[in-house]
Amino acid sequence: MTSSTTSRRAEYAEATRAAIVDAARELFARQGYFATTVEDIARAARVAPATVYAVGGGKQGLIGTLVELWSQAPIVAETRSRGAELTDPEEILRNAAATVRSMREEYGDIMRVALATAPHHTAVAEGLRVATGRYRDAVAALAGRLHEVGGLHPGFTVEQATDVLWFYFGYAGFFTLVDDNGWTFERAEHWLVRQAAATLRTAP
Repeated sequence: MTSSTTSRRAEYAEATRAAIVDAARELFARQGYFATTVEDIARAARVAPATVYAVGGGKQGLIGTLVELWSQAPIVAETRSRGAELTDPEEILRNAAATVRSMREEYGDIMRVALATAPHHTAVAEGLRVATGRYRDAVAALAGRLHEVGGLHPGFTVEQATDVLWFYFGYAGFFTLVDDNGWTFERAEHWLVRQAAATLRTAP
């Protein structure tokens, strides 16, 4: 077997996997996890149902892949790295808020599916627990950085600041303002930064 043949097969395998993951993502978002069948995913990806199991691990494997895609997005590490270089508290908050907005625009569909499915599916609940832990760790790092640069009221501990930042930048903030209230992402982003900054400067 030539190297070019091996390369073509690898490219085909990756293209097949990407098609299956994309199909699952679209169908989960539109129909919900439980209403989507492996046959639906196979039809949308133009592969056999057996391929969905072999390549994607079935529905459970695919939603796990999607949660990993969201929670391991490189932009999170990039934001933490940039935040470590900034010294102005509001600029640090703006940097973080821009990333939260970007994540919500890019992966909000996956978040919604995971949050809706987790209460009824043990494996999805575990995946969401891990993803939320990563998310919460990033928020805690933000609180720690704000503490280092004097961005917190002296009465705030890092743990309390983490709770406040989670209130504004955890799952609910953008979903409530954009999905429920019909705000633009830009308006929500700017409002959340202002409110978080004001709260963290006030005695808890």
